[in-house]
Amino acid sequence: MKYECVYLYALETGSDALAGIAKWVAFYNHKRPHSAHGGKPPSVVYWLGKDDMQPDQQEQRVA
Repeated sequence: MKYECVYLYALETGSDALAGIAKWVAFYNHKRPHSAHGGKPPSVVYWLGKDDMQPDQQEQRVA
């Protein structure tokens, strides 16, 4: 994130930083291809994995 977002843009205020980082995180999770996932973004891998869940399996959530 530092090299792809923070260092590339002059984020002058806290609200600029919050908006810029939120935009980058959305890009990272939904559009940026990842070599570890075969070129798919994390959200695609996550939702494809949800389809494989059996009805008797519980979804684990982090509090």
